[in-house]
Amino acid sequence: MHTFRIGGIHPPANKLSAGRPIETIAPPAAVVIPLGQHIGAPAVATVTRGDKVRVGTLIGKAGGFVSANVHSSVSGTVVKVDSMTDGSGMPRPAVYISVEGDEWEPDIDRSETLVRECDLPSAEIIGKIENAGIVGMGGATFPTKIKLLPPPGNSAEVLVVNAAECEPYLTADHALMLEKGGQIMAGTAILMKSVNTGRAIIGIECNKPDAIDRMTRLAAEYRGIEIMPLKTKYPQGGEKQLIDAVMRRRVKSGALPISVGAVVQNAGTVHAVYEAVMKNKPLVERVITVTGKDVARPSNFLARIGTPISALVAAAGGMPENTGKIIAGGPMMGRALINADAPVTKGSSGILLLTAGESVRRQARDCIRCAKCVTACPMGLEPSLLMNLTEYGIWDGAEKNRIADCIECGSCSYTCPAARPLLDYIRLGKSAVAGIIRARKN
Repeated sequence: MHTFRIGGIHPPANKLSAGRPIETIAPPAAVVIPLGQHIGAPAVATVTRGDKVRVGTLIGKAGGFVSANVHSSVSGTVVKVDSMTDGSGMPRPAVYISVEGDEWEPDIDRSETLVRECDLPSAEIIGKIENAGIVGMGGATFPTKIKLLPPPGNSAEVLVVNAAECEPYLTADHALMLEKGGQIMAGTAILMKSVNTGRAIIGIECNKPDAIDRMTRLAAEYRGIEIMPLKTKYPQGGEKQLIDAVMRRRVKSGALPISVGAVVQNAGTVHAVYEAVMKNKPLVERVITVTGKDVARPSNFLARIGTPISALVAAAGGMPENTGKIIAGGPMMGRALINADAPVTKGSSGILLLTAGESVRRQARDCIRCAKCVTACPMGLEPSLLMNLTEYGIWDGAEKNRIADCIECGSCSYTCPAARPLLDYIRLGKSAVAGIIRARKN
């Protein structure tokens, strides 16, 4: 069974919402749509107070090369363009919209008819993806159009579709493959055309046998698309780990996947690409898992961007009384939210409600030099050393020991018997070193 060759762990899967159908959440009475739902510069607002918008109306224009357009997910009236407090407590620019009905832009095809053949040239495909504001929907939110424009001297040999969904609890991509597998397959063919490659590999972990079976049957109708079952191991969904698993090639430190001939796209992103290119539909909604051991109805919801997370929690049966923490994402790479009124964004793959008991950190103790964190690290780093270098501010040492290569998967903290906050310190160290590198370039 294929898998990556360095490190990795096996946390409990807890796929409580697996097999649950996708349920559509009705638009709320009002939405707050952030203008920075992607890596890079926030979009620049193109609407002002009092403007009328439909579903699909452009409300934010990409603010730079590494940026993405933002569209209204509802129809109604713009209340204001102002700052909002995001789930981490930071102020972000956003558009506030009062919902009135559900009127869509007339050129959006809302039918369920599957359109397989795309006769557009590569440049037009990429242009439609850019206009629709598509970003990586696995959580990274990197603008998709940039991945489809390799730097000079590089070309794509293989399109790798990340359908591993290795993060515990999350099942949004799993549900999407079961219900929208045809659209994902057509989207894969579109992306193959956009990067001029005749080969695609869709990697799915073997704890999703129904998805593997369905996608394998669908792939038989397409030339050059292979479904590759993968051993269940975290963090298989990391770009470099997935490339190692399916192509047996390793991306060097500091290099991009295209350096080994790979372009990687998440399964949800591929579905959004299909809708953008074949249906003229911007990225205005997404599938998101709401789950937790004490959640009454762990579910997969199709929700509009800007919907308050509290509305999804209510649809899943409400907030359990013993909830200790709300996580945006999964338990390994997710971030704690300061409140449940934060909006759904393009990168919202899941909402995890941890119980009070699960939320309590164990008391950190002295490192016992067991090297379990080193064994678990999928990037071949020394997490204990990087934590120490960060703690004492030894930034040149942290940079030399490749702190920038950390993918923040949390494998080190998970496996540490001394409960040391390895990832917390490494995140701080990465930020500091990144600032030093930027200053050096300027």
